[in-house]
Amino acid sequence: MIRCKTFWIALFAASALMDIRAAEPQVTVEGTVKRGPGQEKPILVSLSGFTGEALQVLEFDLYVQGFLATNADAAQFLFTGKNNDNLEGRVTDKYSKEVKVSKAYSGASIRRQTHAFVDDFVQKLERKPICQTRVAFKMDTGPSSEIYISDFDGHNEKEVTRDKNIVASPDWVTGRFALYYTSYVPGNPSIFFHDLGSGSRKAFARYGGSNISPAVSPNGSHVAMILSKDGWTDLYVEKSDGSDLRRLTKSREDESSPCWSPDGQYICFAAKINERRSLCKVPAAGGQVQRIATTGVVNPTEPDWSPDGKWIVFTSQTRGFDICVVPAAGGEAVPLVSGEDPSWAPNSRTVIFAKRQNGRRVLSLLDVPTKQNKDVSRFSGSSSQSQPSWAK
Repeated sequence: MIRCKTFWIALFAASALMDIRAAEPQVTVEGTVKRGPGQEKPILVSLSGFTGEALQVLEFDLYVQGFLATNADAAQFLFTGKNNDNLEGRVTDKYSKEVKVSKAYSGASIRRQTHAFVDDFVQKLERKPICQTRVAFKMDTGPSSEIYISDFDGHNEKEVTRDKNIVASPDWVTGRFALYYTSYVPGNPSIFFHDLGSGSRKAFARYGGSNISPAVSPNGSHVAMILSKDGWTDLYVEKSDGSDLRRLTKSREDESSPCWSPDGQYICFAAKINERRSLCKVPAAGGQVQRIATTGVVNPTEPDWSPDGKWIVFTSQTRGFDICVVPAAGGEAVPLVSGEDPSWAPNSRTVIFAKRQNGRRVLSLLDVPTKQNKDVSRFSGSSSQSQPSWAK
């Protein structure tokens, strides 16, 4: 009888413990829930004490990295602080009671101070910060276009070129304040290298025919590009000092949009195979071209390989344009949002892309795991922005 009573007491206690655990909030710190692109829930945060521009920047910076502002009762991370000319911020994990950040910021605009605060927070979650990075893009102004750069959120934009002609496809040199891009100033499209610090630029590729779509290797030693010098638009690679030009593909059908694997071993590109567009990769040193399956999605183009090497984001064109991702080895592709021209952030989760809107294109940011997206700062006039490239 005593054993039976003890059994029922133990069973009741175990049941009660299970009920308590089931009622506890589910912690969604990155790494504990992995459902794949477009399927993860945002991490909830609350913001208290911040006002004006600081509050707006906080909401934006966090939203495009997979966080969502809510009330303190529902949130996991509690952001508290104050701002005037300077900013003081503190972030506490409500469940673990750990203080993630507690710091005062000064010596810059309130926008930059807030960016630094968010960067400090995401670093504590073992993510790469992105709020103080830059993007380059093409700005169309009527019949001509120019290359611009700006902060990742579209603020502090600056004109890089003044060609008053057609420019295209900016690509950052990793770790440097420098770009490669295509300009039509010489007559035929040619590739230029532009040192943004000194303002100097020089022609890099001016072969006969078209020289387009420069893509710099992760260590900056080589540039992949699409040339038509031999009669077909094929993929080539050349050392950044202008030597050792090598042709990597030989096809009667067009290649386009090269990008590099983060280890520099492969170049991914869009190709036509039997009149159907596919993603492919080829060893950077030369070798066999391999297809990258994008199951469930047709007409893939404009690929970009994530810095962590796990994913390739690309544009799929059917009736419209969609941003999709696929495992780097190929497989089931996941459509995420309408848009084109995607480029990964250094954190391998946020993507900047161009979205068609009211007859023009605007830049927008996408958090791949949650599909949260938001347009960057509006640029003046009726200009159109496209072909963004995120500095790594």
